Amino acid sequence: MTVEAGLPDTLRDLPAWTPDPVELADLELILAGVYRPLTGFLGSFDTAMVIAGGRLADGTPWPVPVTLTVPKDLTGHERIVLQDPEGVPLAVLKVGEAWQDPTTQAWRLAGPLEALRAPAHGPFHRLRRRPDELDAFEGGVLAVATREPLHRKQLGQLRQVAERLAAKVLVLPLLGGEHDESLVRALLGVRKELPEGTQIIPVPLPARGDRERDVLLHAHVAAAYGATHLLAEREMEDTAIPLVVPEPWAYDADVEVWRPVARIEPDHVQAELTPERLNELLDAGEPVPDWFTPPAVAAELALARPPKRSRGITVFFTGLSGSGKSTVARALADALVERGGRTVTLLDGDVVRRMLSAGLTFSRADRDLNIRRIGFVAAEITRHGGTAICAPIAPYAATRAEVRRMVSAVGDFILVHVATPLEECERRDRKGLYAKARAGQIPEFTGISDPYEEPDDADLTLDTSRLTPDEAVAQVLDLLVDGGWVRPE
Repeated sequence: MTVEAGLPDTLRDLPAWTPDPVELADLELILAGVYRPLTGFLGSFDTAMVIAGGRLADGTPWPVPVTLTVPKDLTGHERIVLQDPEGVPLAVLKVGEAWQDPTTQAWRLAGPLEALRAPAHGPFHRLRRRPDELDAFEGGVLAVATREPLHRKQLGQLRQVAERLAAKVLVLPLLGGEHDESLVRALLGVRKELPEGTQIIPVPLPARGDRERDVLLHAHVAAAYGATHLLAEREMEDTAIPLVVPEPWAYDADVEVWRPVARIEPDHVQAELTPERLNELLDAGEPVPDWFTPPAVAAELALARPPKRSRGITVFFTGLSGSGKSTVARALADALVERGGRTVTLLDGDVVRRMLSAGLTFSRADRDLNIRRIGFVAAEITRHGGTAICAPIAPYAATRAEVRRMVSAVGDFILVHVATPLEECERRDRKGLYAKARAGQIPEFTGISDPYEEPDDADLTLDTSRLTPDEAVAQVLDLLVDGGWVRPE
C-alpha cells in the first residue's frame, strides 16, 4: 500500500503501514522526545539486551522493548511511511535492520524516525504536551502516573508527600485502557483537591503486562517531563528518578476523615472499599459512598461502568451448521423484545453473509474476516448500550477470543456454545450441505473437512438434541436474569 495525500513528492511512492495501538503510542513518544535517547524502533541486539538485562547495547538503562512489527513483504524496503488508523502519515522510518523475532517469528523493522506531523487524534488531545513545550519546573516535582482515578485516600497521600518534599505535582493519566476519557475527566474533576499549580498531562502509554518494567518506564516518562520523584506502591532500584512510597492511610470512621493509619485508633479504622465491592455497587446502580471518592469521580465511575440492566451486552452463539443456534438466537431476540427495556439487534450468520460479508469465500481467512466484522458491529452496538445477538458458526477459538476482547472493552460478552452432536446436525440438514461436504463438493466445511474448535470458555452450553427451542431460550434468559442484565418477568 502507498500513501499520497499530504506527503512531499519524494515520499508519495513509499509503502505505508499502520502500527498497532502500542506501537503507535511508542511512535508518538519517540517523536515527542519522551523516550529519549531512543530516536527510533529497536533492532534485534538492542531488543535482546533490554529483555535480558534492562539495558540497551551501549549500556544505557532502558526498561522495555520498543519494536515495530510488519508483514514480511515490507521488510525489503529502505523507507516506510508510518500512519495512524485514519491513514494520516506521521513519520518515515529509515530501515536500518529487518529482523525476525526468535520467539514469535514476527518480522520487525528497526531504524530512526523522521517526523512528518504530530499525531492529532483522540479526546483531550489538547492537554497533551511534549516535554520541550513545558516551562522548566523550579524545585522538586512529584509525579503520579495512573490508569485509575484518584480517590480520597490517594488524594490525601499525594498531598502529604508533596508537602513533605515541598514539590509541585504532575499527574500523568496513562492512556491505552478501556475508559481513557473517563479517567481524564475524573482527574480533571478533582483538580481543586490537588495542590495549587498541579499539571495534568495525558500520556499515551498502554500497559505491557510486566508490572515491574511498566513502573520503570513510568519513571522514565515522568523524568522526561521534569519530575524529580514518582509516587509508587513499593520501592525499586535503578529507576530514572526516585520512587516515593506513601505511608498507609485509612478512613477514620470516628471523625469521618482519611488520614495516616498511625494516627487512627485501631477500632476506628473502616474497612476499605475493595475493587470487587466497588464493581458490585456500580453493577447494581447503587451510589458509591462519598467517604470513598469525590462525587466527580463517582459520576465518572458510573459512566464507565453503567448498571448491568442498562449496559451493552453481546450474546454470541457458536456451533456447527444445523446445531440450532440461529433458531435459539432468533427466539431469544423475540423474548427480549417482548420483555422490553432493551434494544435488540440480531446478527444471524446467514443474514450477515448476505448483507455484511457478501463476496467473501469460505476459506479460513475469509471466515475469520466475517467473524471479525460481526464482532466489530456487535462491539459498536454494545458500546452504545444495545444488545447484540450473534449466531455464526465461528469455528476458531482465536477469532472468538478476539471478538470477546473487542466487545469486553466496551461492555459485556456472553458466549453460548450450542453443542448439538454432529450426527444430529447432519440429520437435520435441510440444505444438503453435509452431504455435499461428504462428497467433496464443498471444501473446508466445518465439522467434515475443517475443524470446529470447541470452546473451553463458554458461559453456557446447550444441546438442542435434548432441549426444545423454548427450553434452550429459557436457559439463556435465566443466565441473563441471574447475571443482572435482564429484568425478571
